[in-house]
Amino acid sequence: QVQLVEAGGGLVQPGGSLRLSCAASGFIISRCTLSWFRQAAGKEREPVVSITIDADTTGYKDSMKGRFTIARDNAKNTVALQMNRLTPEDTAVYYCRALRVMSSHEALDYWGQGTQVTVSS
Repeated sequence: QVQLVEAGGGLVQPGGSLRLSCAASGFIISRCTLSWFRQAAGKEREPVVSITIDADTTGYKDSMKGRFTIARDNAKNTVALQMNRLTPEDTAVYYCRALRVMSSHEALDYWGQGTQVTVSS
């Protein structure tokens, strides 16, 4: 069974840190671009950051640069998102995604179920 399962969300005070993890099962992530997205209440889902199969990171928004770090561990079949200096604006459900494009006609696109991150005092 193919699954992506996020963990590590929760309630944190402004200025605090959280580390989200996403574990894949039923497939191997080493050939996938891995991404984190987030969706705040009443807003559209937005990309946070991606990491390629060569471990190049792309897509950091200015508001996240220097605060969020993505890392992949192909041996453990996981991807993590370290989030520091969190603000209330970071409150959202965070999703991980694994994408593998085989051709213009075929791709594998898996999403996790999401984990809630709430930044509040």
